Amino acid sequence: MVYLLVSVVVIALVLFASSFFMSDKFKELEDQLEQFSITTMQDTYQMKKKLKVLEEGLLTGNNDQSTTNEVPESLQDKPLLIQKIYHLHQQGYSPEDISEQTDLTSHDVQTILKSNI
Repeated sequence: MVYLLVSVVVIALVLFASSFFMSDKFKELEDQLEQFSITTMQDTYQMKKKLKVLEEGLLTGNNDQSTTNEVPESLQDKPLLIQKIYHLHQQGYSPEDISEQTDLTSHDVQTILKSNI
């Protein structure tokens, strides 16, 4: 009976000590869920930012019909955002100023200007 009690206590101590070295499955799952949540929030933010740029392009295109008359015919079938960039460039704005107004990077603005001019 003493052997049985001692062996149960020893087994309990071994299992208790080994539980500290085992990986926590719930912690791993929680970390994965947190990472997924952060990624989803970043994607949502980027989508909202791009949607805002598109909406601004549509709004300026509908209210400003004179810009399509000043844009060369080669650009009239292009998106309104590209037409707006070209129009601002014709007015003398720098690529940095255009990037602030269109929420694009200055590199993107320069690339658009180089490919369409």
